[in-house]
Amino acid sequence: MTQRQSIPTGPQIEKAAAQHPGSGALPLDAAAGPRRPGPRPKRGVPEGLWLKCDGCRATIYRKEAEQMLNVCPQCGFHWYVSARQRVDQLFDPGTFEEWDGQLQPTDPLGFTDKKPYAGRIVAEQKRTGLSDAALTGTGMIRARRVACGITDSSFIMGSMGSVVGERLARLVERATSQRLPLIIISASGGGARMHEGILSLMQMAKVSAALARYSAAGGLFISVLTNPTMGGVAASFASLGDLVFAEPRALIGFAGPRTIKATIRVELPPGFQTSEFLLEHGFIDRIIARKDLKSELARAIDYCGG
Repeated sequence: MTQRQSIPTGPQIEKAAAQHPGSGALPLDAAAGPRRPGPRPKRGVPEGLWLKCDGCRATIYRKEAEQMLNVCPQCGFHWYVSARQRVDQLFDPGTFEEWDGQLQPTDPLGFTDKKPYAGRIVAEQKRTGLSDAALTGTGMIRARRVACGITDSSFIMGSMGSVVGERLARLVERATSQRLPLIIISASGGGARMHEGILSLMQMAKVSAALARYSAAGGLFISVLTNPTMGGVAASFASLGDLVFAEPRALIGFAGPRTIKATIRVELPPGFQTSEFLLEHGFIDRIIARKDLKSELARAIDYCGG
C-alpha cells in the first residue's frame, strides 16, 4: 500500500519559504488561506507640477512657466513673482546690495483683529521670508548702477506700514545724495496698513515729499506698476514717476470697481483699471513685458541721461 502523504501546515510552509526565499512560496494564514499582495496603489501627480492660468484658464507646466519668468506661454498673462525673484530677474548677478534690512515692524497700537498684529507679523515673516512688504537696495542693471525698491503683495497685501514707508523714503534720500537713477516696482494690493492707523497713512506723504526733493535735485524716477498696484500706493509714489511703465494686464487703481460704482453711481467701462486702458488715457507711458523689462529700463536710463 502507498503511504498516505500529510498536507503541510501553515507554519511548515512559512519555514520552507524562509529557508528557500527564491521558491516563490507564499505564507499561509491558518484561518484565511494564502496571503496575496494587495492592489498596487495608484501614483498621483506630484503637487505643484502644474499651474492654472488666471488669464486663459489653461493648465501650464510649472517649469515651462518659470523659464518664461512666470508668464503664461499660452496667453502671456503675468503671474505673481516675489520681491526676491524680481531682484534675480532684473539685476546683474551678484550686484544687488540690500539697504535698511535691519528695520523691523512693531505693533505701536497693540492692534488685534482675528489675531494680534504682532503675531500676524511673525507669521508673515516666516511664510514669505521677508521682514516686511518692501525690499530696497542698489545694484547694477546692464552695468548701470541704480537705487531700487520693490514692494511684495504676499506680505499683508503689500500694504504701507511704517517700515515700508521708512525704507522707501530712505531709498529716495540715498538716491538723491548719491545721484542714482531710482526705480520702484510696485506690487501692492493695499494702501495704508490699518493695523498701524495714522502712522501708516503718514507714509504716503513722507515718501512723496522725499520724491519731490529727489525731482528738484534732477533725479530720474522710473515707476513700474505690476499686478496689483492699488490703494494708497497707486495714489502716492507709484503715480509720481518721470516715466511710468506697467506690465501687461496689470490691475491698477485706487479703489475696487464695485466701490467706485457704488460711490459715483455710473456704469464703468470694461477693463478701466487695466494697464491697457490706462495707456490709452495717458496715465502710463508704456506697457513692457516682463522679459523685456531689464533691457528697457537700461535703455530709458541711457536715453534720459540718468
